[in-house]
Amino acid sequence: MKNIIIPVDFSQQSEFALQTGAILAKKHNATLHVLHMLELSDALISISSNESKNEMFFMLSLAKKRFETFLEKDYLDGVNVIPVIKKHKVYKEVDTVAKELNADLIIMGSQGITLQDGIFAGSNAEKMVRNSSTPVLIVKTEPKGFDLNNVVLATDMSLESVEAYKKANQLLSKLGSKVHPVYVNRPNNGFLSSKEFKRKAEEFKMVGGSNKVDFIAGYTIEDGVIQFADETNADALVVLTNARKGLNHLIKGSISENLANHSKRPVLSFKL
Repeated sequence: MKNIIIPVDFSQQSEFALQTGAILAKKHNATLHVLHMLELSDALISISSNESKNEMFFMLSLAKKRFETFLEKDYLDGVNVIPVIKKHKVYKEVDTVAKELNADLIIMGSQGITLQDGIFAGSNAEKMVRNSSTPVLIVKTEPKGFDLNNVVLATDMSLESVEAYKKANQLLSKLGSKVHPVYVNRPNNGFLSSKEFKRKAEEFKMVGGSNKVDFIAGYTIEDGVIQFADETNADALVVLTNARKGLNHLIKGSISENLANHSKRPVLSFKL
């Protein structure tokens, strides 16, 4: 692991993400790229008047000053930290920066279903979880004793999820994580008999998936995954998201978003 991106708005959630990044950076000798969005509109950027230029320079100077204070933390001692300032407040720009840096991970703080201004309102964290090409780790609390030794990975054992499963396994292996894949059997949607589950698990294994998938019953996938995480005392939940968009997303929702909103544990997502 070489590069970790931490989007920040200088809030408490920002600091939770920064602390988490520092822990991982020290363990894996990674660089933290701490990213702040200035929230400038396209209209303001395109105006060439002195007034608009002065406003942009003021916001840039203010952000640099806030960065100086924000990054004066004892837990960052010995960590290579690079502050980055961008013009917009758009989750796509975070993904663009991640691709440019060939980042291994994006870490974001979130208040989940609590609404507030700033990039850590639930909606922005959800967009990152659903759309980012780079794995996204969502944290909600101060990372006391944080590690990723024991993680639960939710899987539907579909053939199209195998590549994302391999990608997740590759990163989690670097992080030293023990992975517990689990399939949630629901009563009204995707129910499998024991015989059907064994056959599907065997097919999943044959094409490169896990050779052992646990089986748990739940009314929803989210409930089942959280229940299994409680039973195994997991450090984090891992989900493979298919980035649903438009009407399909409105109808079906997003399991990754729901887990990011409702789980007390950190949630790590990988895009299919």
